[in-house]
Amino acid sequence: MKKWIALMLLLLLPVTALGEEGYTVTEREKDFSYDSETLKYTMETCKVNGSKCYLTTVWMQDPGRQIRKAISPWHEALAEAEELAAKVPGAALAVNGSGYVSPRYPDIPETYPGESEDYYYTPLGSLTVVDGKVLRDLEGVPYYGLTLEEDGLHLCIGEDNESVLARHPIQTWSFYEGCPMALDGKDILDHEWPFAGVRAIRTIIAKLKEENTYLILTATSRHGLTLIEANEFLLGEYDTEWIYDLDGGPSSALLRRRPNRKKLKLVEISHGTQKIVDVMAFTE
Repeated sequence: MKKWIALMLLLLLPVTALGEEGYTVTEREKDFSYDSETLKYTMETCKVNGSKCYLTTVWMQDPGRQIRKAISPWHEALAEAEELAAKVPGAALAVNGSGYVSPRYPDIPETYPGESEDYYYTPLGSLTVVDGKVLRDLEGVPYYGLTLEEDGLHLCIGEDNESVLARHPIQTWSFYEGCPMALDGKDILDHEWPFAGVRAIRTIIAKLKEENTYLILTATSRHGLTLIEANEFLLGEYDTEWIYDLDGGPSSALLRRRPNRKKLKLVEISHGTQKIVDVMAFTE
């Protein structure tokens, strides 16, 4: 009798994407779209493993020029996401960017020279480039993160800083060394890394195989997603070149602008004000 009841309950559940990957997707629907000649994006809402998420697919005519960065005052303080996004002319979409070091989150990787205070209110990563200017270059410390180059975003996994700088990056965004999640459609995430198995609010970006197209997964609820769950979902549903985890938790921010409006509006993600070190913005 109990088996029969369980079977009936399964049949009554909403249709989901459930398979060997071990994830479920429910309530997927279009939430918002932006359409111009040079920038198009579609924002959907859904639940992945019960966590409310936004899925934002972004196409740009010229990513090297249309992906921009704004950063908080170097070594002074963090800034609100809306304040930083407002610094980017023509921004129609923005998310939080790099992880950072602060008195509240003082840990720095063992490979970084000096003390935590040397990095307060600056992005994580051995290399920091803003608008083509190098603000940090830690000698002998490999770079893990994203670079913006002439043709768009690229994923760097333990590259020598000199080789990265030889490609003349315009911007960089970085978090922990373990944040590269997938490459060429294959899971490269360290599943034993404790950070990867913790449920949290997340901002994850992927480069899709379609030309000049990116996908942003924003897990919003307190239930959150682990990086392992997010990877299973993205690799199961999309054809990706790479996947990377940007800063999340209370730093998560997703901002959008309606056509014919001037200001970006924050899509509510977590309680309180988002204080972050930089944003990744998408412009006309």
